[in-house]
Amino acid sequence: MNIRLAKERDLKRVVSITNACAVHMISKKIFQWDENYPNIEIFKDDVKNKSLFVIEDNELIMGCICISLQIDDVYKDVKWLTPNSNNVYLHRLAIHPNFQGQGLALKLMEYAEDFTIKNGCISVRLDTFSGNPKNNKFYTLQGYTKLEKIFYRNQSDMPFHCFEKIL
Repeated sequence: MNIRLAKERDLKRVVSITNACAVHMISKKIFQWDENYPNIEIFKDDVKNKSLFVIEDNELIMGCICISLQIDDVYKDVKWLTPNSNNVYLHRLAIHPNFQGQGLALKLMEYAEDFTIKNGCISVRLDTFSGNPKNNKFYTLQGYTKLEKIFYRNQSDMPFHCFEKIL
């Protein structure tokens, strides 16, 4: 198992993984992702910003995560546990449905937390869809504190829960 920075050549596989995740979630009545989000343009920006990482085994990419040092505008008014400096932001964690349940998401989260510490940051921040109980439980079990809600109106009328973990 290897986690590495994604390259442009990985984007087709990353998009196929997130599309498969969207179909899988929709089949479970979780309307978090669709054919419009996440998309290739977002992942191209992630690669350009050196914030997209993939997890692979024998060169087969099974999942991805965006690990960013940049705060998104939607996060700026959230009452976080720590000040808005020296934080890591996680986005678009995805494991292909064929590989879910094998601890790969946990490996990506551990990698992100190590990245946070190595970069001298004090916390990890993220959000997840309120209509995805499995994800909400996953982050809580990893020691993340659920904070307030935010909205992505172009994605859903339902809120997204913000989480933070101080390291």
